[in-house]
Amino acid sequence: MGKYNVLVVDDEDEIRDAIEIYLKNEDISVLKAKDGIDALMLLEENDVHLILMDIMMPRMDGIKATFKIREKKNLPIIILSAKSEDTDKILGLNVGADDYITKPFNPMELVARVKSQLRRYMNLGNFKTNNNELSVNGLVLNQETKLVSVDGDEVRLTPIEYKILELLLINKGRVFSIEEIYERVWREPCYNAENTVAVHIRRIREKIEINPKEPKYLKVVWGIGYKIEK
Repeated sequence: MGKYNVLVVDDEDEIRDAIEIYLKNEDISVLKAKDGIDALMLLEENDVHLILMDIMMPRMDGIKATFKIREKKNLPIIILSAKSEDTDKILGLNVGADDYITKPFNPMELVARVKSQLRRYMNLGNFKTNNNELSVNGLVLNQETKLVSVDGDEVRLTPIEYKILELLLINKGRVFSIEEIYERVWREPCYNAENTVAVHIRRIREKIEINPKEPKYLKVVWGIGYKIEK
C-alpha cells in the first residue's frame, strides 16, 4: 500500500489501540484522537489520508466533527457506529462520510474498507481519456486536476461523490442501477446499498443543481436508476 496516515477518532482507548495494531500490520501509520476537538487539532498539524470516526464521543461527537472537517477537506471519512440502526449511518453519510462500519467490527473487514478508500482517494479519477475534461451543459469535471465546476463556479465533492459523477459523465445517457453504481464505485458486491447510494446522489445534486428537486444534470429513471443527460 505504501505509507499512509490514518486518523482514528474514538473515545475508547482499547478500540484506538486495536485499530492501530491492525493498520500498522498493513504498513499504515496511525494518529489517535479521543474526540472531535482533538481530531480537528491533529488534522491541522498532520498530513492525514483517511479518518476513522466514532459517532458517540464527549466534547464533540463524530457527526459534528465530520461536518466541520468537510468544510475544508475532502479526504475519506469512515464512520464507526456502535449502533446498527440506519439512522446513525444515514446521518453520517448526510454530513459527508464516505462509508460506515458497525461495531463490533471484523478486523479484516475494517482493514479492507480502509485500503479500498485509500486506493480510491490516492488514485482519484484514473480513467484515461483523450481529453482531461468531461462536460455537459456547463457542468465540467477535469480528470487531471480532479476539479468539478458548474458554470465556472468550483464545486467541492468528496472522493465518493467525484467517482459517482465521473462514472455517469463518462457514460452520458446510460442509465446505471443502484447496484451497478455501488459495485463500480465501491468496487465490492452490493448488499442493501440503496440508502448509501441515494444519500450520495442527493448530496451531489445539492452541490451541482440549481434546483435539486428539478435536476438539470443528474436524472432519476424511476424503477431503474440514475443517469446524466447527454
